[in-house]
This record gives sequence, structure tokens and C-alpha cells, in this order.
Amino acid sequence: MKKFIYTVLFTILAGAVTAQIKDPVSWTFEAKKKTADTYEVVLSANIQGKWHIYSQKTGKGGPIPTKVSFKANPLLNITGAVKEVGKVEKIYDEIFQTDVLYLSNKVQYVQTVKLKGKAKTNITGTIEYMVCDDTQCLPPAKKSFDIKLQ
Repeated sequence: MKKFIYTVLFTILAGAVTAQIKDPVSWTFEAKKKTADTYEVVLSANIQGKWHIYSQKTGKGGPIPTKVSFKANPLLNITGAVKEVGKVEKIYDEIFQTDVLYLSNKVQYVQTVKLKGKAKTNITGTIEYMVCDDTQCLPPAKKSFDIKLQ
């Protein structure tokens, strides 16, 4: 019976701690004009404390990799793949029993886009990610963005 009570108390305490941490990742979204018709779309993450998110290149069998998706826009051409800018660390994760790639502190996801004409438009989409620390993972999160290209 004592063991049951301790288990229930531990579960309640763990839930209370997790509930206080809504999302240890804050995002900013911007477009940097490079030429008259070319922009770099920059999705920047500031990651608190010992938390980290997983690289786009984290393989199968591991945690959920970060994924950037753009909504189709007939006024834009998306050029190349999304670049991940930050310090990528590789470790063997005991929980997932595989090598994982993750990023801490600050990371940027950069995509080059070209306007098809002189029209002003927005680029919209989502970024999906999973955030963990050394002891726990939060459920995967999805953030939407809508960035003006001017």
C-alpha cells in the first residue's frame, strides 16, 4: 500500500512540474531580403536550459525530427532544402536505443524563396518539433507562421 501511495504522489508531482513548463522553446519568424526577388525565410528557436530539439536529420527509430512545411503559394518558388543552423550534437540515446542528433540553445531553420513577379505576398507554414531534456520529453508541438515578403 505504501508503494502505491508513493507512486501516486510521484505521478502527481511529476505532472505538476511538467504542467509548469508549457514550452521551453520560443520562436521568432522573419524574412531577410537578399535581392529584389529573393528572400531568406528564417525560423529561429530559443531553447531554454537543458532542453533540446531534434535535428531534421534524426533517423528512424528515434525521436520525432523537426519538420518545416510550407503552404503552396503560386507567387513563390522554394529553392533547395531547409538549412539547419546551429550546433548539432550526436549521442546514443538509451531510451530510443539509437544515435540521435539534437540542437540546444539557439537554432535557425533557413529557406531561400524567390518571388515569381513583383507582387507582395506572404509565406505560411508550420514547424513541428519535439522537445526533451535528460529526463523527459514533452508531446510534439506544431507552430504556424505567416511571414510578409516585402
